[in-house]
Amino acid sequence: MDSNSGLTVILISVGNTRTQVALLESGEIAEVSSHANDGPEALRSALARLVNEHAGVPAVMASVNPPAAAATERELEALGVEVHWLGRDIGIELTHSLDDDSTVGQDRLLNAIGAFSRATQACIIIDAGTAITVDFVDGEGVFHGGAIAPGVRMMLRALHEQTAALPALEFAPPDPARGPLGKDTPHAMLIGVTSAARGLTHLLIDRYAEFYGAYPRVIATGGDARALFEGDELIESIVPDLTLVGLAEVCRRELGEGASDAGEI
Repeated sequence: MDSNSGLTVILISVGNTRTQVALLESGEIAEVSSHANDGPEALRSALARLVNEHAGVPAVMASVNPPAAAATERELEALGVEVHWLGRDIGIELTHSLDDDSTVGQDRLLNAIGAFSRATQACIIIDAGTAITVDFVDGEGVFHGGAIAPGVRMMLRALHEQTAALPALEFAPPDPARGPLGKDTPHAMLIGVTSAARGLTHLLIDRYAEFYGAYPRVIATGGDARALFEGDELIESIVPDLTLVGLAEVCRRELGEGASDAGEI
């Protein structure tokens, strides 16, 4: 892939449940869309549209879901798109203090890169998706790792599948007008998983701040971030496309444009 000042790339982030697609053009992320992995027609249509509108543009793909990523690569190749995989064709340069970085998900690394590139200060990054991850990057941009827990939908599914009577529920924030006590079983389940997610993040924010000796900037991302953290006094920013921000930053660095100074969190 040639590096040049007019870098244009199709960005693809394949998650456990959803795949995000966007266009990086003239330093800006545009045309962002998100598609369920179990409904490939919508993703196929979005890819075809981008390729038709931006002929000859290569794709850079990050993934934590190899089977879904392989299927997406086949779709792109059928459309004549040159595909570059993060970690295979393009490196992820991120200083860390981990004992073993071989199993860290690309989404966590990209979130860290994206958050620090925009905030340029110590950050706590909460990704509320299929799983909930809470990670810490210090003021020098060093990734120190964090915690991984079940996401709220995974919790609800486990409650249903591992009990005889608890119902299958779709996640939605419990209605605050009904108060803090569950008045029926579904209400109690929604309060339970929401409180578990919020309590987890609040506890870890405090522990990371104690570890660092100061309060870092707290940024949330992921499909359930707004439902869980909108209006939360500890969450300073919600950035739904943070993984794509990190992926775009890697493309700029590795393909010759240098780090971005565009945008702030």
